[in-house]
Amino acid sequence: MTAPLHILVVEDDAKIADMLTNYLHMHGYATTVCGDGLDAVQQVRALAPALVLLDLMLPGQDGLAACQQIRTFSSVPLIMVTARVDEIDRLLGLDTGADDYICKPFSPREVVARIKALLRRSGGALTPRPARLHADEASMTIFWDQRPVPLTPVEFRLLALLMSRPGMVFSRAKLLDHMHQDLRDVSDRVIDSHIKNLRRKLETAGAVGQGVASVYGVGYRFEVD
Repeated sequence: MTAPLHILVVEDDAKIADMLTNYLHMHGYATTVCGDGLDAVQQVRALAPALVLLDLMLPGQDGLAACQQIRTFSSVPLIMVTARVDEIDRLLGLDTGADDYICKPFSPREVVARIKALLRRSGGALTPRPARLHADEASMTIFWDQRPVPLTPVEFRLLALLMSRPGMVFSRAKLLDHMHQDLRDVSDRVIDSHIKNLRRKLETAGAVGQGVASVYGVGYRFEVD
């Protein structure tokens, strides 16, 4: 089964992000949402999405700076979103690296139409290499090179959390809270066992350069080569 195309939605307004992701899911796309310009760059590195929908005004750093950083390592199709019509003229005059622009307020139907058009124009030429790890929250599946990695629900929740913030160290207590939603009382050493299984399964799947690193005395972090 072919994995759905993955869209990274970079939007700090939760209502707009929810509207977009719901509509994209209806049209068969997988999504990841982040609301910070600095985090957006890390997410592109970690997830290698098929397309990025990037708001201009963001905390951390604005969309313009994020786009310019992304273009130093990726040619992923990218649509810049702005709340001002007159801002588009300024952006068009700059070498931002964006492939298209859209102005708020917009209809989700228009956004999907722009996404489909840009993906058709790119014809795969702008899409980053597919041999990357990504998480599909809807199906609770981790994909490597468009193939599902066989994980238990607990393993999925652990890896998806670690992947959501590449390089960030998560304590065993934080991972335990996320691992069991019924708040059962289990030893934090159970995490070590699950991480061992995750590493083995990623290695078996051939996920080279993607791994979970131990941070002595603290916990674990997800690393991308």
